[in-house]
Amino acid sequence: MGIEDILMYDESLFQNINAFDPDYMPPNYNFRDTQMEAMAMSIRPAMRGGQPSNAIVLGSPATGKTTAIRKVFELVEKNTEKVMCVYINCQLHTTRFGIFSQIHKKVFGHTPPETGVPFSRIYDKIMKKLQNDEIALIIALDDVNYLFQSNNANKVVYDILRAYEEYPGVKTSIFAILSDLEFKYAFDKNVNTVFIPQEINFPLYSYNEIEDILRDRAKAGFFPNVLGDEILEQIAMYTYENGDLRIGINLLKSCGNIAEADASREITQEHYDKAIDSLVSIDVGETVKSLTDVEKSLLKLIADYDGIYTAGELSEIFKEKTKSSYASFNRALDKLEFVRLIDTKFTGKGVRGNSREIILRYNLDDDIL
Repeated sequence: MGIEDILMYDESLFQNINAFDPDYMPPNYNFRDTQMEAMAMSIRPAMRGGQPSNAIVLGSPATGKTTAIRKVFELVEKNTEKVMCVYINCQLHTTRFGIFSQIHKKVFGHTPPETGVPFSRIYDKIMKKLQNDEIALIIALDDVNYLFQSNNANKVVYDILRAYEEYPGVKTSIFAILSDLEFKYAFDKNVNTVFIPQEINFPLYSYNEIEDILRDRAKAGFFPNVLGDEILEQIAMYTYENGDLRIGINLLKSCGNIAEADASREITQEHYDKAIDSLVSIDVGETVKSLTDVEKSLLKLIADYDGIYTAGELSEIFKEKTKSSYASFNRALDKLEFVRLIDTKFTGKGVRGNSREIILRYNLDDDIL
């Protein structure tokens, strides 16, 4: 089939291609009831005019943290007008103004001017509105580690949680969504006096859970009989072995696109094999060459160690050897995970609770490093 045929072909295998998008909200959200109940219990006092609790929402990437938060926030605002929930992606909004601009947008329906208005006036406007209307504010800071990297975390959290001192009656709380508990201990002392969170942990999905989630997503996205059980099981196993649900969802979409371009009415083994082959395999040598000196130093430290580091242990050793800051360490660690040179796995062995184990994905010789 030529390019024109692909573009003009109007018969589709997808009944809702958006079901495979990262921001898709599935109507049936399974295997996270315990975590969502814990979130709801933190917010519940605010629905009765009380003070909501703070929480740390902790788990590896693609374990359902963001979707669970969004689901709970949706249910809260559906059932009361006395609680306002704001979800903020800290990868996109890393400054103090950027965070409060998103809060202003939720409270007033639009963002404030980017210039000409001092921050203090925007802050005052938000807090007086909450005070006058007796509305509690719950803020989810997703990937809050990015605020540490921009050195804005302490100020933002302090601004939110200490608002009641200047605006009596204002009730606020924060859900900090992150993948490493060590960030909790990077807050200043004056922040830790008000940010006393409960921990809500999101474990990795089991194989059976992954298969059920992908089956539900396939039912939502494809027409009936497009995807058979055998192919679904292969996608589920590949996803489980890679430890990232997003891979499975992307594979479903890729298989569908390849089958559709092939004018097939179902996804076959050939389409699955092509989808797997089309996944980008990283060239380790080229990837290492693209790293900064700090990132290479961290990678070499991981590669030279016979055992498995936890993030906390690695942080202390790295800072001692390189004299780098905690923020530099975390930026480098995030980069190595992003380019798939390392994996991280949660463990309960940390002194302060859950921590991440750092796992090297490839055997790296001295020539590469």
